[in-house]
Amino acid sequence: MPWEKTFDLDEATDKAISVFWQKGYEGTSISDLVEGMGINKGSLYNAFGSKKALFDRALLRYDRKNRQKSLRELEALEDPVLAISTLFDGLIAETRGDTANRGCLLVNTALELPNQSPDVQNMVTGALRDFEDFFRRLIVQGQKRGSIPAEVDPHAASKSLLALVVGLRVLARGTYDGEELAVLKAGALKLIG
Repeated sequence: MPWEKTFDLDEATDKAISVFWQKGYEGTSISDLVEGMGINKGSLYNAFGSKKALFDRALLRYDRKNRQKSLRELEALEDPVLAISTLFDGLIAETRGDTANRGCLLVNTALELPNQSPDVQNMVTGALRDFEDFFRRLIVQGQKRGSIPAEVDPHAASKSLLALVVGLRVLARGTYDGEELAVLKAGALKLIG
């Protein structure tokens, strides 16, 4: 008799995201996943193939639901400076609500990048480059509209903004409080002001 799944793959993946987010890839065992997802070991392997395949799917889903969605919404704003300011405000607000200090699954994975599979390395590197490109597009757009000075180097500023986002995500995991994170936002705005 063939195996029949009795659960929604996306819902199960969302539960896996929570487990990986809390424990990291290396710290997560199959038992942790089985318990966190509410499925048995056989169902996990039948539906996802392996822990690595499940992590790849979870990381991609997390990225689509969080970073990609947010950047699309921000890029639709008319004012590029407002979009960048809103992004940092959102990150700070999210941090204040993150009582478990989980941070960002994508950034957490980037911190362990040398230990990740080539697929995950490519996924994380691509996501961070996409984030950098987002900043570059906003800077160029702001320069065309006159809200960002022409002397701002879009290439250098976009890299610095990405570094501030990553730094904010890391420092927000318990090192910096909201006021200290606001200083990072102010620094980000100075880069484009």
